[in-house]
Amino acid sequence: MFHGVISRSLFIMQRLLAIFLFLALWEILPRFGFVDPFFLPPLSQVLLAILKMAQTGELFQHLAISLRRALTGFTFGFLVSVSLGLLIGWFSRIERFADPLLQAFRQTSALALFPVFILFFGIGEMSKAAIIFWGVQWPILLNTISGVKNVDPLLIKSARSMGASQLVIFRKVVLPAALPSIFTGARLGATSAILLLIAAEMVGAKAGLGFLIFDAQQKFQIPRMYAAILLMSIIGYCANYTLVTLEKKYTSWKEELRPR
Repeated sequence: MFHGVISRSLFIMQRLLAIFLFLALWEILPRFGFVDPFFLPPLSQVLLAILKMAQTGELFQHLAISLRRALTGFTFGFLVSVSLGLLIGWFSRIERFADPLLQAFRQTSALALFPVFILFFGIGEMSKAAIIFWGVQWPILLNTISGVKNVDPLLIKSARSMGASQLVIFRKVVLPAALPSIFTGARLGATSAILLLIAAEMVGAKAGLGFLIFDAQQKFQIPRMYAAILLMSIIGYCANYTLVTLEKKYTSWKEELRPR
């Protein structure tokens, strides 16, 4: 047991070593004049800016608004994309009908459509959720379709030979086998959600981390700008870690199939 704890600790240290080195360089290079501290303030100043905003409550206001926008767009994008992906991947006729339109739509940049969303939904919350929804759905949709289509045919044939119905095969065989691809799409979609959130909040927003980045840059409040960027990175890391944890939980059967 003690040996396992040591191994686990060493593994965590190896995973975090690159991050610690990066943060150390961030503090050292501006501090000793290797980088102009006006353009890149030391990490300690950025952390102090975060602390000051937390003490005034400003940080939590921007953070809550950004999280609400990102979660709204991502949740709707995930639900719609997984549902459509399962249907398109399972029914070949639907795929033949929908694939040309999907291939055309997926080439259209979400940022290019942002003015269209503003025209339809205004500059309020709906347009920001809509652009996140649009950008999130494509990686999830395409990975879901791929996951369903790449299910081992032997598994499906074996289930049919045992008298399983189409619905049972779909629920017990296809859906579990497609879960790894769905989670991969969800992780890519979460990254897109963060990127699009920043862009959406820089245009027509009065609050949010993206607005904070733009506002601080305009006012030359450089530590506040980097504080918002750092918080965005932390949110993205936490989102990815959460999805990886969920994937390990719901696809634990993959570990059992690996050779020892």
